[in-house]
Amino acid sequence: MKETLVKTRTIDMSILDEGTGPLVLLCHGFPETKYAWRHQVTALADAGYRAVAPDMRGYGNSGAPKREDQYTTFHAVGDMIALMDALGERKAVIVGHDWGATIAWQAALLRPDRFRAVVALSVPMMGRPPVPPTKIFPHNDEELFYTLYFQTPGLAEEEFNRDIAMTLRKLLFAASGEAGPRKPGDNTPTPFGMVSRKMGLLANLPDPATLPDWLSVQDFERLVEEFKVSGFTGGLNYYRNLDRNWELQQANVGQLIDIPALFMIGERDTGLAIPGMDQIIAAMPTLVPKLRGSHVIPGAGHWLQQERPTEISTLIIDFVKQLAA
Repeated sequence: MKETLVKTRTIDMSILDEGTGPLVLLCHGFPETKYAWRHQVTALADAGYRAVAPDMRGYGNSGAPKREDQYTTFHAVGDMIALMDALGERKAVIVGHDWGATIAWQAALLRPDRFRAVVALSVPMMGRPPVPPTKIFPHNDEELFYTLYFQTPGLAEEEFNRDIAMTLRKLLFAASGEAGPRKPGDNTPTPFGMVSRKMGLLANLPDPATLPDWLSVQDFERLVEEFKVSGFTGGLNYYRNLDRNWELQQANVGQLIDIPALFMIGERDTGLAIPGMDQIIAAMPTLVPKLRGSHVIPGAGHWLQQERPTEISTLIIDFVKQLAA
């Protein structure tokens, strides 16, 4: 697959680009890069599609604006439109995982004229809460929810940068299927739960002696080197715009996703341990009336496209093929 830098009207974007045919745009989440989609890029190209996976703004070799407020979902959707224009592509199916899923849902909401379908991994479409998100997340004198821990500029960066390889090893393992089942109220260590105010996020996470079978040493080392270059601030800035996104989305209150959609989540995804997440997923058809499937992948954790590459690629390709039928 070809790796290239594309200059767009918003930022320069480093992309993986393979194949010819209808465009499928693949958006990664935190803490990953475009290379998380390596399996899907090849599979989609082999199936007759043009697969493009960018480093999102603030990640990898893509542009990283300095201001924190330049990491809203509106900026990220703008990047995807600008990238499509730079590539000479009018339409795309947009696929996203984690933060990339949130961006994909927003892209489908804002620009159904440019996106003909949406696929979301791990993060369902959710209704807009009545108050800003940071007012909802739990906290007490000893702990606070990870999204609140991420709000203070420099705090999580200082912890994560001490040993980037250990940080990524712990985060990837603790949110993977190998870490064990996830149920509301269980005590399985998770990077996406409550964080000790004194010890930080990483202290209670296991440090595996070996990488999971789905992540080679070479692929892991590539990820580590990419974060040594970019740092974590860009990725964390997406979390620091949760309330700003809420404010900016006033115009979209009550709007539905009006294009075909597909959702999938790992049976052991950390998100399923959040109380009420199963109800949110079950209620998605009220917000996404053209939802064509909601799949729970047995034994898989949060990193679906890497943990179950063949299954995820097949689900995406089968869904995209049905759009032409």
